[in-house]
Amino acid sequence: MFSSQRQLKMPRKMFVIFGASNILWMVFTVSQAFKIETFPENKIVAQIGDVVSLTCRTTGCELPSFSWRTHLDSPLNGQVRNEGSNSTLTMDPVGFRNEYSYLCTAICGSEKREKGIQVEIYSFPKDPEIHLSGPLEVGKPVTVTCLVPDVYPFDRLEMNLLKGNHLLQNKDFVEPMERKSLETKSLEVTFTPTNEDIGKALVCQAKLHIDEIDFKPKERETTKKLQVYISPKNTVISVNPSTRLQEGGSVTMTCSSEGLPAPQIFWSKKLDNGNLQLLSGNSTLTLIAMRTEDSGIYVCEGVNQVGKNGKEVELIVQEKPFTVEISPGPQIVAQIGDSVVLTCGVTGCESPSFTWRTQVDSPLSGKVKTEGSKSTLTLSPVGFENEHSYLCTVTCGRKKVEKGIKVDLYSFPRDPEIEMSGLPVNGNPVTISCRVPNVYPSDRLEIELLKGESIIGNKNFLENIDKKYLETESLDMTFIPTTEDTGTVLVCLAKLHIDEMEFEPKQRQSTQTLYVNVAPRDTTILVSPSSILEEGSSVNMTCSSNGLPAPKILWSRQLNNGHLQPLSENSTLTLTSTKMEDSGVYVCEGINQAGIDRKEVELIIQGRGNYQDYFSPELLVLYCSSSLIIPAIGMIIYFARRANMKGSYSLVEAQKSKV
Repeated sequence: MFSSQRQLKMPRKMFVIFGASNILWMVFTVSQAFKIETFPENKIVAQIGDVVSLTCRTTGCELPSFSWRTHLDSPLNGQVRNEGSNSTLTMDPVGFRNEYSYLCTAICGSEKREKGIQVEIYSFPKDPEIHLSGPLEVGKPVTVTCLVPDVYPFDRLEMNLLKGNHLLQNKDFVEPMERKSLETKSLEVTFTPTNEDIGKALVCQAKLHIDEIDFKPKERETTKKLQVYISPKNTVISVNPSTRLQEGGSVTMTCSSEGLPAPQIFWSKKLDNGNLQLLSGNSTLTLIAMRTEDSGIYVCEGVNQVGKNGKEVELIVQEKPFTVEISPGPQIVAQIGDSVVLTCGVTGCESPSFTWRTQVDSPLSGKVKTEGSKSTLTLSPVGFENEHSYLCTVTCGRKKVEKGIKVDLYSFPRDPEIEMSGLPVNGNPVTISCRVPNVYPSDRLEIELLKGESIIGNKNFLENIDKKYLETESLDMTFIPTTEDTGTVLVCLAKLHIDEMEFEPKQRQSTQTLYVNVAPRDTTILVSPSSILEEGSSVNMTCSSNGLPAPKILWSRQLNNGHLQPLSENSTLTLTSTKMEDSGVYVCEGINQAGIDRKEVELIIQGRGNYQDYFSPELLVLYCSSSLIIPAIGMIIYFARRANMKGSYSLVEAQKSKV
C-alpha cells in the first residue's frame, strides 16, 4: 500500500522519463537477442561432384526473412529452402560455378544481419591408374603409363613412378591453367624388363600440393606387381616304349618346355595337308590300342602369353594279328539274383562279327548287344539256368578266334537267424534254432552254434550234393539254461566253404544275448501283529517272493466259491478297523514271465469278549502288561495307515461301495 501511494504521488515528468527508459531498454534487449550464424562457420572445402549445403540460422527473431547472394552477384546455382529460423542453400552437385563467397542476409523487423561463407573446390577422386603397352617380356622394351584422372587444380599436381624402391620418373604440372576444368594427367616411362624385375612392383604416386586447403587425401598411390614373362624355349619330347610300335600296342609321349609363366603343353598330329589336328592339352599324351593309321608326325608346342616353341616326333605303327579278350576273365562268380555282363572285345579288326553259345548248346537265357568291336551278353537276373561255360566266337575276314568264360553261382544273401522255442527259464530245457536262409550250394554249408566261447553244436550239410535250388538250412540245439548263463552271448556262425570261388562274405554270423529267467519261489508272508485279531484292530501283511526278473506281488482274497478277489499290487496289505467279516484266507502271488508262486494266510477276527478263548494262561501276564501300550500303537498305526498307505483295505467299506 505504501509503495502504491508513492507511485501515485510521483511527478508527471518523472513518470514520462521512467516510461521512456523502459521502452529503450526493451529495444536494446531485442537488438541484442537478434543474431545470425552459419554452418559451416566461415569456409567449406568440397570435392567437385559432391553435395554441399550451407545453413544460415537466426536467434532472437520469430519470423526472420532470408536472402542469399554471392559477393560478385553471380547466380547462386543452388536451391534455397527456408524453414522458420533456418535457411539452407544446397548445391547438388557442387562445381566450378559455385567457387564463390556466399552471403546470407537475415531481416527481423527493422533489424538486418549478414554473414558469409567461402566455398572452395578441388578434384582428386581416384587413385592413379597403371597401364602397360603390352606384356612384360624379358629383353623387350615396354612402356608404362601412369594416369591421374579428373584432377583440379592440376597445376598443383606432382607424379612419381617407381620400380621397386627405384625412382623411374618424376613430373610436376606447373604450366598455367587456361581455364577451370577437370584434367587427366599422365606420366610415361619406357624400360626393358630383366630377370631381376621378377617379383618387383610398379608404384605410381600422385600428390596434390594445396596446403592452404584442408582436405584428404592429398596423396594417392597405386601399386602393380610386375608379371615378367619369358617366351617358351628348349622344348623336349620323350617317348616310351619306342617310336616303332605294333598294332594294338600303346605309347606314352611326354613333353616339357621352359618359360615364364610355365608354358602350357599342346599335342597335335600333323595331317596330310600340313594342318595340325589338336589332340590334348596335357604334357603327357597316351595312345592305346593303336592302329596302322595312327602312324604319323606328332607335334608338341609349349605356349604362354608371349610366345610358343614346338618339337616333332614320328611314330610308326606296324600291323598285328587281331586278338579277342573276354571279361571279366575266364571265370566269374555271381550271386543268384544279381545282374551279370559278359563282354567280348576285339583289337586289330575293323569289322568283326560275333556269336555267343554255351558249351553244351543250352539256351543262352540272356540278351546279346553288339557295337563295333565289342559284344556283351547280359544275364539278368542270373539263375541256375545260367550256370554254364559261355563261348564267344569272333570272325574277322576268313579267321576265327574263340574265347570262353565260366559262370559259377552261389547264394549267401543274409546273416543267420536265431530263434528260441520259448522263454529261457532256469532249469527248463529250451531249443535254439539257427537258420540260414536261401543258401546255395548247401552241401558246402557249415553251421556252428556257440554259447560264449564254447561250441555247443555243429552241422555240415553234405547230403544235399547235386541239388540245384535255394535251401534254408538250420541247426537245432536243446540245452538247460541256468542263472549263470545270463549275459552269455549266443553266436550262430554260418560258413560257405567254396575256396575255388572268390566272393565276399564267405562267413556270416548273428548274436543274441541270453537273459535267463527264474520262476518265483520262496514266497513268504509276514503278519503283524498277528493273524488272530480283535475286531477293530489293524493288521499288516507283508509278502515277498524271489525270482528273475523280480516277481510282481498280487494280493487277493479267496471267496467262498474258490475264486480270488484282487485286492492290491503292493507288497504290504494293510487292513484297518477290521470287522469279523474280514476273516478269511488271503493269498499272495509272486508273478513274473517264468511263472507264479503263491502263499496263503488265514486271518481270524474275533468279536470283543471272546478273546479269552484264544488266550493261554502263559500269555495272560504279557497281555496285561502290554494292555496300555498296544492300544496306543494300534491307534497310531490305524491313523497312519488310513491316511497314507496305498494298500489299505477294508472289506466292510468294499461291501458298502458295492451296495
